Amino acid sequence: MCTSLTTCEWKKVFYEKMEVAKPADSWELIIDPNLKPNELAPGWKQYLEQQASGRFHCSWCWHTWQSPHVVILFHMYLDRARRTGSVRMRIFKQLCYECGAARLDESSMLEENIESLVDNLITSLREQCYDEDGGQYRIHVAGRPNSGPHRSEFCEACQEGIVHWKPSEKLLEEEATTYNSGASKSRAQEGWGYNFFSLRWCVFAASLCVLIVYLQYSFRSSVLF
Repeated sequence: MCTSLTTCEWKKVFYEKMEVAKPADSWELIIDPNLKPNELAPGWKQYLEQQASGRFHCSWCWHTWQSPHVVILFHMYLDRARRTGSVRMRIFKQLCYECGAARLDESSMLEENIESLVDNLITSLREQCYDEDGGQYRIHVAGRPNSGPHRSEFCEACQEGIVHWKPSEKLLEEEATTYNSGASKSRAQEGWGYNFFSLRWCVFAASLCVLIVYLQYSFRSSVLF
């Protein structure tokens, strides 16, 4: 039985896609809020979705916010003999930064977001459990908001030690991009100015030569007459 609308949607999409991807095998999806990263039972594999997009709701002050840095942990196991598999999933939560409530609510996601995330899960599952070429991961998840820097002090994944956001590197990258863009523009302007003044000097020199030739010709003509 589903505990939330988001959980129901996850299971619905997962079962539908696994029926197409592996119709001969039976898979189940279990929501496990106690799942720990890198703590795997023998035979289990791990897949970590580090920057999913989701919307959070605070049950205390009713504040709602979006985050493009939702972390989802999957543990996967395939029993090849029985042709049955199991996926355990944990969506890491975020604290409300308006009221600071201790309750960490799960995120809700648009259906197209879940579709993309399940596709990534199945890609990893095929690679790790079936030793197949899973294909391409879907990087651009629908509805990714631009909400600024990630606030790690309110993030459950960060508190668990999962490094999925490095603001210092991002800022350095943005500064380098801005600097290179400005430098290129400056060089282009300098190059244009140099070419412009060079053209003016060429025209001036050519005009001066023509004037000198004209004066010499005029002087010789006056001497002859």
